[in-house]
Amino acid sequence: MHQLVAEFLGTALMIVFGVGVHCCEVLNTSKYQNSGHIFAITTWGFGITISLFIFGDVCINPAMVVAQAVLGNIPWTSVVPLSLAEVLGGIFGSIVVFIAYYDQFNASKDIDRVKIRNIFSTNPNVRYLPRNFFVEFIDTFIFITAILAIATIKTPGIVPIGVGLLVWAIGMGMGGPTGFAMNLARDMGPRIAHALLPIPGGKADNDWQYGIIVPGIAPFLGAACAALFVRGFLGL
Repeated sequence: MHQLVAEFLGTALMIVFGVGVHCCEVLNTSKYQNSGHIFAITTWGFGITISLFIFGDVCINPAMVVAQAVLGNIPWTSVVPLSLAEVLGGIFGSIVVFIAYYDQFNASKDIDRVKIRNIFSTNPNVRYLPRNFFVEFIDTFIFITAILAIATIKTPGIVPIGVGLLVWAIGMGMGGPTGFAMNLARDMGPRIAHALLPIPGGKADNDWQYGIIVPGIAPFLGAACAALFVRGFLGL
């Protein structure tokens, strides 16, 4: 139960930082509107670092949960409960951000509704599902492989800082095509919240097809391949 709560809270905090920075960057009357992608990606990286420092040995990502199960570090029976806790954390974190930024949402009824939806969830600038799927697969493969390698370093504090820098690097290098979700809870949790929340000015379609196929399925496949690569090639 402690692990489930930690996964819920850790994911929620990550989303508070991540969805929060997109609200900050997109919405009218925000102090830092139009700050740009470096502002957003840096906040995601730092936010994940802080979440890992607070909650310690958490996955905050169903893809990492699957990787740990493939490696035999957790039982397969834990995959669904842990992943569900993380998705629920993503929903809760998004609701917290919506409440905090409600005045800004209310002042942003003139902003395109797809742009508002994309505060919560990822989307491709060029929609071609096979290539979008490949991008999320390879992003997650690199992400999980690198985290498992970083985790072998036993110096205190290295893992949270290393993971934050990793998120920053992947976002800067490979974030352009799809927004680099690499995490079902990061995308589906806020996507569900977007569907549920009473956003002033109305809402765009939630694009469940993209959400399920690309940031939903691709990270699991990328994580499983990463775990097999780490065990078979790197010998970790």
